[in-house]
Amino acid sequence: MILIDTDIMVDVLRHHEAAINWLGSQGSDVVSLPGLVAMELLQGCRDGEEQRQVEATLSPYRLYWPNPEDCERAYADFSDHRLSHGLSILEALIAQTAVGCGARLATFKEKHYRVVGGLETTRPYSRP
Repeated sequence: MILIDTDIMVDVLRHHEAAINWLGSQGSDVVSLPGLVAMELLQGCRDGEEQRQVEATLSPYRLYWPNPEDCERAYADFSDHRLSHGLSILEALIAQTAVGCGARLATFKEKHYRVVGGLETTRPYSRP
């Protein structure tokens, strides 16, 4: 299973060809989203029409939410790495949601995520 990080979904929403092609090529792999990514995307909407478009794009995806154990691990990661590596609260929670699901996280933010033990990331396509 692959969970998609916010940066990838922003490229999808902006209709970047590489992102669309990668997403379409996943075939039988289960591609889902951390629920916090969906909420972060909604937070970026400037008006109701933009929110409707984002919700329509997100509707086919299953959302995964952090469970209490994921939150405990995210707290430890955030405490240990926020100052040294710039790990944000949302990044810690998204990463541990992926770890808890046994999923790879598709992202371009490897620098922040590399400090999260047990997390497997994948860079899904090339960016210019």
